[in-house]
Amino acid sequence: MSLVDPIADYLTRVRNAIHAKKKYVEMPSSNMKVGISKLLKENNFVKDYNVIEDDKQNILRVHLQYVDGESSISGLKRISKQGLRQFVDKDNLPRVLNGLGIAVISTSKGLLTNQQAKKEQIGGEVICHIW
Repeated sequence: MSLVDPIADYLTRVRNAIHAKKKYVEMPSSNMKVGISKLLKENNFVKDYNVIEDDKQNILRVHLQYVDGESSISGLKRISKQGLRQFVDKDNLPRVLNGLGIAVISTSKGLLTNQQAKKEQIGGEVICHIW
């Protein structure tokens, strides 16, 4: 089965698992999804993630993080869509909730948060906002 927008599917699966209070969520793996999961773990939005090897396609399992019954992620939003790509230069990097959230930026140096991209003085495509 081919998905039209695998990143939007990733965000929706995580959002639905949070609303259902699941401990983890599984989905088909890709380098972009693993990169986003890595950034979520580094910024303490998820506990952990791992890739389960499979014959056909690897499975990405993201372990969600809850504090006092509330998820560490309160919102996810896809910004750059397949029909309308959103690019920013180093001077116009977005801030999410005055620095409480992160923007995932796809750059020439890989996936970075908006704070990392600002330090590197590099722009790119804004994939999503997470807060």
